[in-house]
Amino acid sequence: MARPIPIATIPREYLSFSIDISVLAGGYWWEGSMGVKQGLGTLRVPPIDLDHKKLDRLVQALGPAYLRVGGSEADKIHYFEAPDDEPDAIVLTQAIWDKLHAFLQRNQLKLVFTFKYGLFERSLHGRWQGSEIQKLLDYSKQKNYQIAVCELGNELNAYWAFHGIRSQPGGKNLAQDYATFARLVKRYFPSCKIMGPGSAYWPKLGESLTPLSNLTKKFLAYLPFELDIVSWHYYPFQSTRSPVRTRTATLRAILSPRSYLDFAKYTEKLNFWRYLHQPQAQLWTGETGSAQCGGQPELSDRFVSCFWWAEQLGQGAVSGHKVMIRQSLIGGDYGLINRLTLKPRPDYWMSWLWVRLMGDQVYAVSSNQSRVKVYCHQHPDNVNFKTLMLINLGNFSADINLDGLGQIQQRYVLSAKNIEAKKVMINGQKAKFNKGKVELTDFPVLSKTPILPPFSINFWLIT
Repeated sequence: MARPIPIATIPREYLSFSIDISVLAGGYWWEGSMGVKQGLGTLRVPPIDLDHKKLDRLVQALGPAYLRVGGSEADKIHYFEAPDDEPDAIVLTQAIWDKLHAFLQRNQLKLVFTFKYGLFERSLHGRWQGSEIQKLLDYSKQKNYQIAVCELGNELNAYWAFHGIRSQPGGKNLAQDYATFARLVKRYFPSCKIMGPGSAYWPKLGESLTPLSNLTKKFLAYLPFELDIVSWHYYPFQSTRSPVRTRTATLRAILSPRSYLDFAKYTEKLNFWRYLHQPQAQLWTGETGSAQCGGQPELSDRFVSCFWWAEQLGQGAVSGHKVMIRQSLIGGDYGLINRLTLKPRPDYWMSWLWVRLMGDQVYAVSSNQSRVKVYCHQHPDNVNFKTLMLINLGNFSADINLDGLGQIQQRYVLSAKNIEAKKVMINGQKAKFNKGKVELTDFPVLSKTPILPPFSINFWLIT
């Protein structure tokens, strides 16, 4: 390995997460669902209880962060009350909105909120007025609630799949509606950042399955104002619930280096369009998880899921992303936290290590082994240390040559008894939360030998 070269910086909130609006307000969700209906799970869940002290402790251990509230039902939801002709509607009540903001304030979280677009008739596109969101904005201003980032609509390039082909907006009309949206929001929250378009990208296919809905390029080109954040959504795999699967989530696929090439390819394309049309804007991955449609049961909640997550966090920082929003904090097979038990899953522990060991200065390093990925950041708290994150996707030990990089001072190894284990170990000891008191010093000290164990994610502190 050559001496690392600084190439990027990321904010402390780089690793962020979401609570889907279906989980927040009680809509259709994925646990127990065997299929999918118009982009949603088939089972209705009760609104989440945000008042658990254990949930607060789990969240605080990953902060500071952005919390995105969005998802497929963001465009179907009603604010504060249901219409008379829709008694079974999903409603974001004032009580739920109040509890959400109390949760944000307790846990040092900044809100990213997806406002309702909801134009399901093509004749209305380009003429969005915002009447449905006015009530929410008025109330939020009165209560002095803060919204750090807002976006209009969820995965608008996939409207044809969620709401019918005649609902699909084009890039030019959407740009006009976004301009109206930005003016409206800025009247209430002048410092709020505007993010968009949040298009969904499919593995192998890219932005859409139909030419009609490849809207990002045209949207950025026609925007009549300066956007703050260019965002996109990406899942490297699809669960078996998904009716369209371009790369099914399997054990073999998750551990294949080829599965991670699309993320870099689409990032390069998005960065080109951003530089061309909105060069002042940041690039965010506004939603990402291991597998579309709730995650893959018995894979997304197991140790094997940590590998794609570590790789995408590393690749995202290197390629210029400022924030990576994980779907989801809680809920679904891909949740960092089990919604029913509030127990942290393997991906939670991967995130916990990242927050403690990977700082804001990003360096360029490389590996000459296809199944060993390496990333380097400044340590977040100690200017004398850099941290190497080394991901071993192979069932073999790997000797690492650190010539030119320095000496290992500490090693942390995330591993498990087997690749599909529910529990993970840090330095050979089972990771336990212990009511929020867990620290890196709780785990055994390892030798400074530069060897990667098979199927492991490693953090080496070097001087």
